[in-house]
Amino acid sequence: MGLIPCCLCFAFIILATGLTDASIHVYDRDPFREVGNAYLLSGGSEGIVASRTTTPLTENAIHSSIHDGRSFIRFENITFWRSKAAADLHSEMEHSTGLIQVIIFEAADRDNIGGSAYGGQRSICCTPDLANLEGCKQGEVIRIPSATNINWPIILNVQFSGNYLSAFMDSTVVYITKTGMYNLFFISCDPKLKGLTMSGKTLWKNPEGYLPGRMAPLMKFYVIMSLAYTLLSLVWFSQHIRFWNDILQLQHCITVVIALGLFEMSLWYFEYAHFNNTGTRPVGITTWVVTVGALRRTLSRLLILCVSMGYGVVRPTLGGLTMKVLLLGITYFLASELLNITEYVGTINDIAGRARVFLVLPDAILDAFLILWIFTSLSKTLEQLQAKRSSAKLDIYRKFSNALAVSVIASVAWIGYEVYFKATDPFNERWQGAWMITAFWDILAYLLLCIICYLWAPSQSSQRYAYSEATGEESDDDEAQSLCKGSPKGDLGLVKLDRREKNGERDEVFDVEDDTEEDKRE
Repeated sequence: MGLIPCCLCFAFIILATGLTDASIHVYDRDPFREVGNAYLLSGGSEGIVASRTTTPLTENAIHSSIHDGRSFIRFENITFWRSKAAADLHSEMEHSTGLIQVIIFEAADRDNIGGSAYGGQRSICCTPDLANLEGCKQGEVIRIPSATNINWPIILNVQFSGNYLSAFMDSTVVYITKTGMYNLFFISCDPKLKGLTMSGKTLWKNPEGYLPGRMAPLMKFYVIMSLAYTLLSLVWFSQHIRFWNDILQLQHCITVVIALGLFEMSLWYFEYAHFNNTGTRPVGITTWVVTVGALRRTLSRLLILCVSMGYGVVRPTLGGLTMKVLLLGITYFLASELLNITEYVGTINDIAGRARVFLVLPDAILDAFLILWIFTSLSKTLEQLQAKRSSAKLDIYRKFSNALAVSVIASVAWIGYEVYFKATDPFNERWQGAWMITAFWDILAYLLLCIICYLWAPSQSSQRYAYSEATGEESDDDEAQSLCKGSPKGDLGLVKLDRREKNGERDEVFDVEDDTEEDKRE
């Protein structure tokens, strides 16, 4: 590939990472860029599902219909502006004094735009050599008909007249009859039109609304996730109220995370529904969604960290680690909030790709640090429970550590798949399955939360798993109850029980001292 296709490919990637976040693309005196022998402006790139009906709508019906089963790209108020110097080169009576071409093509047909003479560097615009070899018209974009439909790629022409500074494009609707990733470019091959700018907007519509094709499945997904969180909330809150007097502090934290998860999933659905109906992302709703999501992810990670440290189970407080945990939580929240605002809020322009790469690094580093801290703390907690011979708590923590290990392995595997998916699909031709990349993380977080809810479900025996300075911390309640039963040898059982209690007191003193020393060291 030559320089021109590489530049065009780079433009596709910019569009795929940025402008796909708004189905109504607005242009406000956007400048054309010089790419090879052409001046080019990227108009948008979206996955569009084929229309379910081939009957065009009337002019009035187009504006009022959203869920009509039709897909199209509509041009409204498109105006091109050239420099006064370029306009002064022509007289008022001249008819065609500058050509701009509007190109719409599917990503699979990207090589059908441009050509090369004698196997040399490819050009977007037809040159004298290419005019002789391929029969293209000099000064226009080279178009090779698609193998599947000779009418595609579509080229619409807009002409400047006389010495006017502006040229207007008629309101035009291009109907989409084949599912694919479509790209829009405004191109001029006239070297006299240097400094060209454009204003107006384009509307990209799918059969069920303005939501881009790659994002449409997420709206249904968030409905399912909202129902899943509602079910989990009903079960958890009913148990929470039923055993209110036996609730642990840890279970209050779980309640907050469940509530935030339900709130976030509901907000995502309403944000996508608004996007689907209007074609624009409401900044207020989107900001709320990403803020709630960042808060939920932060609290979820801190909850797992606190559980791994044995908070409320082998230690009453986090001690000297409290400030470190809070500092890590605040840092993670800010990093996650900045990343999500950059990715989701409003229309992302061509700095989105670089900005996201820059902001995703601190988020990934903090996640790696959290995982390391979680497993280190979990290992210490398991050792303490084994030393105290608390089999009930040890069983819960072993199940929790197994679930955590499986989730980390699944996360690493999915990250590898995500990297492969994006590396092998630079033009987003597999856009119909891209929603699963986002959905996986929400599903994984929900499943891990369900496991935590199951292991620490509110019940009459909740206090059994709480930290206690009373004697017998190293053994289960069932074992203590068996010691209190009568003994056939009379007072011998009481003597053994008394010895156990004394040994328990000594062991408890040592355990408290060990925890205190550990907190100091940390």
